[in-house]
Amino acid sequence: MNDLTLPEPITAYFAADLMDAHAVARCFTADGRVLDEGRTHLGRAAIEAWKAAASTRYRYTTTPRRLEKHGEAYVVTSHVSGDFPGSPVDLRYTFTLKRGRIAMLEIAP
Repeated sequence: MNDLTLPEPITAYFAADLMDAHAVARCFTADGRVLDEGRTHLGRAAIEAWKAAASTRYRYTTTPRRLEKHGEAYVVTSHVSGDFPGSPVDLRYTFTLKRGRIAMLEIAP
């Protein structure tokens, strides 16, 4: 994952992304929210379903390359490559953290 020093909840998210949807969902607060591809996924169960669906459609790797802090948000630019249309692509993962977990994640080009 490069030499980036990411906040622990964000490091946990990218590690969980290599495992399974349940591990990803555990990185979020109970009322956590994911905004991805124009859809909102609210709560751990919805986040787990979102991640499971994405994992069955595509195989990919994510390499965080840059970290920026904007107010309360952490923006991680990651290189994502796999078997999805438009691969490879650099995506911006914007994380908002709360009590050691992810409260919100927005994924955008």
